[in-house]
Amino acid sequence: MMQETLLMVADSERDANMLYAVGMFVPDPFIYLRTSGPPLIVMSDLEIDRARAQAPHCRVASLGQYRQKLHAQGILRPGLAHVVRQILREKEIRRVTVPDNFPLGLATDLKKLGVPVKARPGNFFPDREIKSAAEVRKISAALVMAEVGMAEGMQVLHTAKIGRDRKLLYHNVPLTSEKLRAVIDCAILQACGLAANTIVAGGRQACDPHERGYGPLRAHEPIVIDIFPRSQKTGYFGDITRTVVRGRASETVRRLYDTVYQGQKIGFRKIRANLPTGDAHRAVQDFFEQQGYKTCRHHGRMEGFFHGTGHGLGLEIHESPRVGANSTGKLQPGHVVTVEPGLYYPEIGGVRLEDVALVTNNGARNLTRFEKVLEI
Repeated sequence: MMQETLLMVADSERDANMLYAVGMFVPDPFIYLRTSGPPLIVMSDLEIDRARAQAPHCRVASLGQYRQKLHAQGILRPGLAHVVRQILREKEIRRVTVPDNFPLGLATDLKKLGVPVKARPGNFFPDREIKSAAEVRKISAALVMAEVGMAEGMQVLHTAKIGRDRKLLYHNVPLTSEKLRAVIDCAILQACGLAANTIVAGGRQACDPHERGYGPLRAHEPIVIDIFPRSQKTGYFGDITRTVVRGRASETVRRLYDTVYQGQKIGFRKIRANLPTGDAHRAVQDFFEQQGYKTCRHHGRMEGFFHGTGHGLGLEIHESPRVGANSTGKLQPGHVVTVEPGLYYPEIGGVRLEDVALVTNNGARNLTRFEKVLEI
């Protein structure tokens, strides 16, 4: 069976497949072609020497030289599609397979030049799902960055004073979601990570799981802190969520928190190699229902447990496999997934706890070390 010719044209700053393939950050789109033997990457003169040093597993060609060759053929403004066609002609390749996020405009240009393009649905590099020991170490390092940010955030909450109307005060000014998020993100930056869209959401705000949070934070109500930085060095992500109360939690909040805490334990106990990906989620969901926490639409909004139990983590913050109600496939040794059940009720607030699990033949190994404490 003939091996597919794989083609990507993307930058590796934002495209996880390209970063996985070449192992170096490049801010502008470039050409990657894999047939048999070492992959070929076509780089601008600006990047070519760095590519030879940082991507030694690839053959590196000059974009400038290809454009000169095309100029000699009478093509006045050779674009990347012309360069791709020239390479394919030289290698006597007639068609290519591309990822499903391949640029539509470029695919159209290639078609006009007589190059058939076939998209590969799903994972372009299926091996990306199974993390090597080196990749697990990179994810763990990014998790440490997340934990550094979480520790700094917890310290600020611990030292904050409780003012009028339960507003938290830090250095005698109101402590807001925006301020605490800035403190967390700065700590991550100092740890060589990049934080984006960190969540610090208190009270009713946390009932929208992706609400970043805004305005003054208050005592005696749950605050959800969700941190997912990217390592500046490797591009791998960490992900952690804790829910805390500055002051005293009500019995209602305490019971909600304990239920989520026990639900997460159930998720970890279920996760193991060859488990259907939806099973862990259903176990957590069933437990919540048994405890009286229903999931439904109430007054036009969702309440209860209405997101997945987890997702794959690696060069993307959300990647395969998914651990949710509609997930398919089975967990395999080397999968790295989050375990993040949550319960959300506007009259109480939101509670979510998230750790990261490495799937092994013997179960799940928790890569997260940060403690879980409700009251601070």
